[in-house]
Amino acid sequence: MSMSCKGYQFTRRAMLGAGAATLLGMQVKDLLALSGTSHKPTAEHVIFFWCGGGMSHIDTWDPKPGRETQGDFEPIATSVPGMHISQIFPRLATQMHHCALIRSIAGTQGSHERATHQLQTSYLPSGNLNYPGIGSTVINQLPRMGDLPAYISISGMAPKAGFLGQKCEAYYVPSPGERDPYLAFPEGIMQERGDRRLEVFSKFNNRFATKNPDPRLNATEASIEDAVALMKSPALKAFEFDQVSEGDKERYGDNTFGRGCMLAKRLVETGVRFVQVNRGGYDTHSNNFEAMEAHGEVMDPGLASLIEDLAATGMLSKTLILMAGEFGRTPKINKDTGRDHWPNVFSVFMAGGGLAGGAVVGSSDADGAYPNERPVQVADVHATVCHALGIDPNKEVMTPLQRPIKLVDKGIPVHELFS
Repeated sequence: MSMSCKGYQFTRRAMLGAGAATLLGMQVKDLLALSGTSHKPTAEHVIFFWCGGGMSHIDTWDPKPGRETQGDFEPIATSVPGMHISQIFPRLATQMHHCALIRSIAGTQGSHERATHQLQTSYLPSGNLNYPGIGSTVINQLPRMGDLPAYISISGMAPKAGFLGQKCEAYYVPSPGERDPYLAFPEGIMQERGDRRLEVFSKFNNRFATKNPDPRLNATEASIEDAVALMKSPALKAFEFDQVSEGDKERYGDNTFGRGCMLAKRLVETGVRFVQVNRGGYDTHSNNFEAMEAHGEVMDPGLASLIEDLAATGMLSKTLILMAGEFGRTPKINKDTGRDHWPNVFSVFMAGGGLAGGAVVGSSDADGAYPNERPVQVADVHATVCHALGIDPNKEVMTPLQRPIKLVDKGIPVHELFS
């Protein structure tokens, strides 16, 4: 329209303020809340970076320049106009147009154990029920792709599958880039000899199983069959780093985290549904800034290279990347130049998987102490992951005691991430 009709201009801010305004019979605020609900799922895989100890939100995704709580780091501009992140992520800043941030996670748990359980499962701990981690939930709901385990945990143990059972447990890779002794016969045992041993082993197991009705034997047999199939699969090349170029090692970082990022990329490309990459050391009660600078030096190249490479091959739209920890850290810097546990507000980093690149949902207050706009619950993050994958977070599954349990504890997808 060439002419400006000032009398009829109606900005988004004005629409939000018009609580009683309606459009086609619906309140405008409700229409805005529905933005993103029609999203068609594109994600098929998840890479979940777990930051054990609780990462400082102020020193990473939610900087507070000019405030007493700022600390040692300055905010830097990113590839998204108006979005700033900490200076410890200079390379990642160039990839933020593929990424999204939630800056208003309203946590409730200040202890490591309880917060870890909630962030990993969406539920608070219960004395009479073992809830599954999010990776187990995802592979329980989606069909397996390829020969490799559907759920792989790198550089640390993933949560147990709980009532979902053995088939939903994660396969553990302790040292990415190193030979896994469980994926080949021991040295000195040739292939033919090893195959004969497996045949004898299978005969003994079958004979025992016919005389013993214990249902746990089925889970054990399933694990053995999966292990044998994995040992013989050409897909195992994903674990081999002999052919990785020196250039890629340098780009990602030739360290445990960098190799974990490279392995995660290769695994989702091979069909693995859910990969969890674990890194600890974020419980920075002292020397927070020295520790976070060291974390940035390791994490920045690995994350940036992973996102850049997945985007270049078109895999990023099929792969949801999530980074979270137990909670944030205190806005107030303590006498040991550290930050303590702070569940009241923290941030979550996401990328790919059909998310709107450059999206920022919610905000914390001026000092990074409490949610300011659009508080997001922990369970909402789980519901968002499910939504990206086309899984109904409200679906109920039955426990072995025939108790119906929802996949996610009262979570609502953050639809703004998809609009």
